Amino acid sequence: MAVRRTVHGRETERGATRHLLRDTTETVKRRSVITARASASFEPVGRSVAVARAFVRDTLHGWGFADVVDDAVVLTSELVTNAVVHAGTAADVRCLRYETAVRVEVADHYPEREVPLQGRGRTHRDPDHEGGRGLLLCAALASRWGVEYTAAGKHVWFQLDLPERPAGTRSAGPLLPAADLPVADERVRVAVVQVDSRGAITRWNDDAAVLFGHPADDVVGKSLADFTAWPQTPGTGIGLAEALQLSRWEGTYGLRNSDGRVLPVYGSHLRVRDSSGEPSTVCLLVRVEERAVLQTPARGSAPSDAGLAQRGKNADAFEVFIGSPAPDDLDSLLQRTVERARDMLDGDAAYLLLATDDETELEVRASTGLPSARQRFARVPVEAGTGRYGSARMPAVHEDLTAVPGAVPLLSGTGMRSVVTVPLKVEGRLTGSLGVAAEAPGRYSNQEALRLQFAADRIALAVESARLTELERLRRGSLSFLVEASDLLAGTLERDQTLALMAQMTVPTLASWCAVYTIAEQSEPELAFVLHEDEDRIDGIKALLSQVRAPEPDPTPGARAWTAPSDAAHSSALRASLRSLGVGPSGSGTIPGRAPSTPGVALATAAAVGGETVVLPLVARNRVIGMLTLGKPSDERFRQEILELAEDLSRRAALALDNARLYSERTAISQALQRSLLPPELPQVPGVEVEVVYRAAGEGNEVGGDFYDLFPIRDGCWGFAIGDVCGTGPEAAAVTGLARHALRLLAREGFGGPAVLERLNAAILDEGARSRFLTLLYGELWPQHDGSAVLRMVCAGHPLPLRLRPDGTVEPAAEPQPLLGVMDDLELVEQSVTLDPGDVLLCVTDGVTERREGTRMLGDDGLADVLATCTGLTAGAVAARIQRAVERFASDAPSDDMAILAMRVPALPES
Repeated sequence: MAVRRTVHGRETERGATRHLLRDTTETVKRRSVITARASASFEPVGRSVAVARAFVRDTLHGWGFADVVDDAVVLTSELVTNAVVHAGTAADVRCLRYETAVRVEVADHYPEREVPLQGRGRTHRDPDHEGGRGLLLCAALASRWGVEYTAAGKHVWFQLDLPERPAGTRSAGPLLPAADLPVADERVRVAVVQVDSRGAITRWNDDAAVLFGHPADDVVGKSLADFTAWPQTPGTGIGLAEALQLSRWEGTYGLRNSDGRVLPVYGSHLRVRDSSGEPSTVCLLVRVEERAVLQTPARGSAPSDAGLAQRGKNADAFEVFIGSPAPDDLDSLLQRTVERARDMLDGDAAYLLLATDDETELEVRASTGLPSARQRFARVPVEAGTGRYGSARMPAVHEDLTAVPGAVPLLSGTGMRSVVTVPLKVEGRLTGSLGVAAEAPGRYSNQEALRLQFAADRIALAVESARLTELERLRRGSLSFLVEASDLLAGTLERDQTLALMAQMTVPTLASWCAVYTIAEQSEPELAFVLHEDEDRIDGIKALLSQVRAPEPDPTPGARAWTAPSDAAHSSALRASLRSLGVGPSGSGTIPGRAPSTPGVALATAAAVGGETVVLPLVARNRVIGMLTLGKPSDERFRQEILELAEDLSRRAALALDNARLYSERTAISQALQRSLLPPELPQVPGVEVEVVYRAAGEGNEVGGDFYDLFPIRDGCWGFAIGDVCGTGPEAAAVTGLARHALRLLAREGFGGPAVLERLNAAILDEGARSRFLTLLYGELWPQHDGSAVLRMVCAGHPLPLRLRPDGTVEPAAEPQPLLGVMDDLELVEQSVTLDPGDVLLCVTDGVTERREGTRMLGDDGLADVLATCTGLTAGAVAARIQRAVERFASDAPSDDMAILAMRVPALPES
């Protein structure tokens, strides 16, 4: 039997009993009934602590116990740490839900552990001591807690009572004057969007159709990612896919209207299961200025103006400002920072900029209350001057921006009149700037600047730490991206495929759309490839860029801005809108030969290319061979890290594109030279059918060591040849060219067959080390008036020609003689044969007879058997059947050149 010992904190078992006796029977029943439970086990590794925290947090949020989540997560973290780190065993975590409380149990499998008992007069151990600290936290935070030992392990449990609430209430806020209530439209529209486990939209209510302009029929079934402008850079922070997997998520992002513009929204996501158990996510969306409709109130009341500094002494000032738990990723942390800063100073807008490493520029990273995130990732210089951010290093208050135009460029054209800005500094180094603005002048004084600076000082270190973590993630992601890109680019030498890969690697990872220009020597840039993340926009962008003068080639490294596409797109959209209203010339601004674009298409194209556009040169071997153009949709800009990654990619892509160009040029030259070695089209021989099948071994080879020829020598006489040079490839093809041209020249000079081959043999030997052995069948063809044909042949070491008679008989048509390129003195003899009507003469190279499948070989006998089945066929049909037989003989691709020459004397018509 297990020995059971229990130690209680705050309340002893006896005290708890007295307390329970004072409760009513109904209350006792409510507190003792378990309404839900959840459990999980965690391996004895360090990362299990974080997983256990997430398990408890998600469980309690799902039960609606947000008020006690933070305390439960802290206690769980300490107890699981004791189990998996200090005890070195697995941890079992169980959550029990009661109507008025929640109980969490953590069990390990190490029965002998020290318990820090507390008694009168007993000195507490150092709270920084690793052992037992979780129990001290239980004593400080839990309503009840205890430790239970058994022979198999130890259970530590704690219970957190829920605060009393009015019936049916989850949270409530204080009474506020009407002037302090959030501003909303006369009718607040809440878009309800349901997304399945694959991210596809399954429900789209009427308010969603009104807010975003997309009818339900146009969006249901499509991915939610196609319509969102998620405020994340790939590889950093949490993305849309991850947010849809969380049990609950709240935050700000953007949704694209039907005209392509981004509408900032505040969303509340809840992950649910349907009756069949399939998970989906319900998204409630409102305009960002109406976020109070959905936004969950922060835990506890906001600090008062006078008590903020005092609370900072007794609590973590960072959590006082940001709230607990703090966001894990940089973008969420920055977004919550600007929202809390705006609320703290009762502003209409807020923004946060982060400094570059050299502190010379500030980059917009988060904003609220400004149109379309006000060019997120836009950069402004720090130093003072027109269009510069002069108030970055010190707190500053501008009572009326109309009196100092350009003091805060980010707010130009937003309607904001007064603004307070404070720097974020870490160890004296400028890391960012935080600002709060209002539409009314004179809203802020030095007192508000001090309050905002106090908050900024508390969050600066956390922001810088999160920024460095994001940079490290981005660097790791960039390295993996470049490695993968290099592998893909190195895997092809095709120019068009290289261009496609360049675009596909940038869209949508780096940009929303991409265009690649190529530059040939001494020529203008040419638009070679266009890609957009939405395929429906590609044609519109391609048509637009065809009207715009290409950017000037500039070998200077780095990205440079290019405004021509955006300007042209907006001009085209304006002309299309005027045409639709019957104003202006109907054909202005249209592409010759193309119908004018509709206002909807023009507006969509303008929205697609309306953001920042940059051009990166493609430089290879000290020459600009093209340009890579990257673009963003309206109101979006590139962040510097993405531009640096794109610059690295452009260098690799330029080299790959130049290699593909060189390969294409050399391939074209090689193919042109090889084609020059092949005979022109076969001439028509009166009274004789002739067919040739030729295939060179090796990828990209059009000519190999095998060759054939058929040419007129003189009236009534035709020369034919089929030969095989030892080896394959370009070296063998060189001897092929020598042999073919020498045969034609010598035959037309009147030399007979033996004399022609003897002189060719001498020419081959004259090549010295470059000479190759050559087998050759050469002959003269003399068509006769009686319908037959006389052939005079010399077979120099070549496979013997086969004669097929109409009765199916197959026999050799010549005798073997010595091959060429071996001996100086050759004695060759010409042999004659007459092809009667219906006869076929088949000449092949050894690529046919030596076709192998394992130890089997087609051979001369196998070829004769196939030829015997060809009676009655034309010359073309005979050649085709021989080719199929060779290909089917073995499963592997042929490794040797192959030539087939078939000649047939047609049978005489029956009288």
